Amino acid sequence: MDLDLRKLRYFVAVADTLHFGRAAERLHIAQPVLSRQIRALEQDLGTALFTRDSHGVVLTDAGTQLLTDAAPLLASADAARRRVTAAARGDRRLMVGFRAGVAVTPAIHRFAVRHPDVRVDVQRIEADEQAELLLDGRIDIGYVRLPIDEAGLRVVPLYTEPRVAVLPARHRLAGKEEVTEADLAGEPLLWHADASTQPTRRPHLNAGYLVRGVDETLEHVAAGRGISFLARSATVFYTHPEVAYVAVPDLAPDQVCLAMATAHLSPVVEDFFTAAQTAAEITAECGNHEMWQLGGEAVAEPR
Repeated sequence: MDLDLRKLRYFVAVADTLHFGRAAERLHIAQPVLSRQIRALEQDLGTALFTRDSHGVVLTDAGTQLLTDAAPLLASADAARRRVTAAARGDRRLMVGFRAGVAVTPAIHRFAVRHPDVRVDVQRIEADEQAELLLDGRIDIGYVRLPIDEAGLRVVPLYTEPRVAVLPARHRLAGKEEVTEADLAGEPLLWHADASTQPTRRPHLNAGYLVRGVDETLEHVAAGRGISFLARSATVFYTHPEVAYVAVPDLAPDQVCLAMATAHLSPVVEDFFTAAQTAAEITAECGNHEMWQLGGEAVAEPR
């Protein structure tokens, strides 16, 4: 039997709240209706999804698995609806997401040769929304940085780049040409939502503020609330008078990938995917000449 998306949405609401009453309020339906729909879904699947007793509602193992699978299924359905609506309007448009420091223009130029009639829009994305925006169709293809939840996605490595330490301009190490992780022992560390721009969590680095995005990171570093790490190319596009960038050779490099939803089968998206792969070397080289702030002064240094 085909999986009913409406019942699946009802299931997710109950799984999120673990409370039939609150889930019914969120869905704007009566609780008895919701209970009947969940029972019908369990009958469709031939297994219990929740354990209900006097202590409350708990997901079964089958329910936990369905919750894991539900997000990409529902996102794919939403994306299909958006694409059908766009097609009905006659739109010829491609939305490309990119992380800070990644240059999209080389791929756009190559893509335009084959598809001069397709409008390519770009949108900067953050670490904690990469998968979500691809799965629900708000972006068609993305330049992403690992790690990323690959469920429902096609993810292809594009290139790697070094990471740098982001330090307050008056930091004791700000004037160094390079430092090691050991040199930063005991420093308060700003953590990104999914730690995608951070090294593996080390006991000698003290977890500090949780930040989102490069702009927020730079402001917290400038205010002396901690240090952080960024992909080296981000330093081309983001400068701050109170922040210094210092190379950290022993950090694992940052991995830039191309990603698209596996359910998004489109010749146009595939052609952009190919154009981006062809332009990968140029995209990576856009970070060749970077502005390094050493000891508070901006110094141009070729890689």
